[in-house]
Amino acid sequence: MQAWQVHENGEPSEVMRLEEAERPTPGEGQVLLKVRAAAINFPDALLCKGQYQVRPPLPFTPGVEICGETEDGRRVIANPALPHGGFAEYTVADERALLPAPDCLDDAETAALHIAYQTGWFGLHRRARLQEGETLLVHAAAGGVGSAAVQLGKAAGATVIGVVGGPEKAKVARDLGCDVVVDRRSQDVIAAVKEATGGRGADVVYDPVGGEAYQQSAKTVAFEGRIVVVGFASGTIPSPALNHALVKNYSILGLHWGLYAAKNPQLIPRCHEQLTELAARGAIKPLVSERVGLTDAAAAVQRVADGVTTGRVVVLPRLGARTQGAAA
Repeated sequence: MQAWQVHENGEPSEVMRLEEAERPTPGEGQVLLKVRAAAINFPDALLCKGQYQVRPPLPFTPGVEICGETEDGRRVIANPALPHGGFAEYTVADERALLPAPDCLDDAETAALHIAYQTGWFGLHRRARLQEGETLLVHAAAGGVGSAAVQLGKAAGATVIGVVGGPEKAKVARDLGCDVVVDRRSQDVIAAVKEATGGRGADVVYDPVGGEAYQQSAKTVAFEGRIVVVGFASGTIPSPALNHALVKNYSILGLHWGLYAAKNPQLIPRCHEQLTELAARGAIKPLVSERVGLTDAAAAVQRVADGVTTGRVVVLPRLGARTQGAAA
C-alpha cells in the first residue's frame, strides 16, 4: 500500500514522504481499516514538527481522523492508532472506539465530523454551558475548528460573532451563519465586539488561537462570561492575568477533548449521537473546502500548517471513486 511517512521532524512539505509500505497489522483490540477519507488537522502538522503532546516513534504516518471501512464493510469514524496514521490506504484503530458514520454525510464530511465537532460540543456545552440567547465569540471562525463552533453555536440558539483574517474568510464566516463578522486585519476586534454587544461583551469566547486572540478575549468577555481555551494555532501560549479574571468575574476554561477518552469515555459516543442527529436535520455540516488525492497530502498539510485554508481539507486515497453515502 501507499503511505506518507515522516522519518525526521520538520515542516510537513519537507519531511513527509509517500512510500510503499506493508499494511499495518492490528494489535489486540484493534481492527484493520481501509481509509476512505482522512481529514487534515492542525495536530498533524505539529506531529510532523515534533511539537505535539504525542510523539510517535519515527518513522510514522500522520493523520489522526478518518472515515474508514471495516473488513466486513461497515463505514465508520475512527482515530487511527499511531504510528499508523490515516494518510495511507490502510490503517488500524481501536475497535471499541469506532463510531458509525452518519448516512447523511459523504466520506469527506464524515472524516471531518469527529474531532472538531466533538471539541466544539464539549467546549461549548459541557465546559461553557452555552445557553440559548447568549452571545458566542469564535476566533478563527472560518477555520476547521472555528467553523464547527459557529455551526454548533447557531444550532444552540446563540448569537455568533466570528473573528477572521481577511475578506475571503469573512465571506466564509458569513456563509456559515455568523450574525456578526469581524475582520481582524481591517477592524479593531475589541471595539467591534463591544459595539456589536452594546458594550456588554460575549458570554462565551471560543479560542483555538491563543496569543493576541486571547488578549482580545479577555477584553471582550462579558460579566460572568466564559473563555474556552481550545488551542494555540498562533504558536503563542498566553499567560492570563488572573487578577483581571477576578475583578471582571469571568472564567477561563481549558478543553482537552482527547482526555475524555481516558477519563470519561462514555461521553464520546453520547456526543456522537447528538452530532449525528444535528447533521441529519441539517443543523451542522462540515465545511470541506478542498478534497485532495493521496499524492497531494503533504502539500495540503503544509497549507493547513500555514493557516491559509478555510474549513477542512480532506485527503481521499481513492480520489475519483464513489464516496457518497453509506452505499459507496
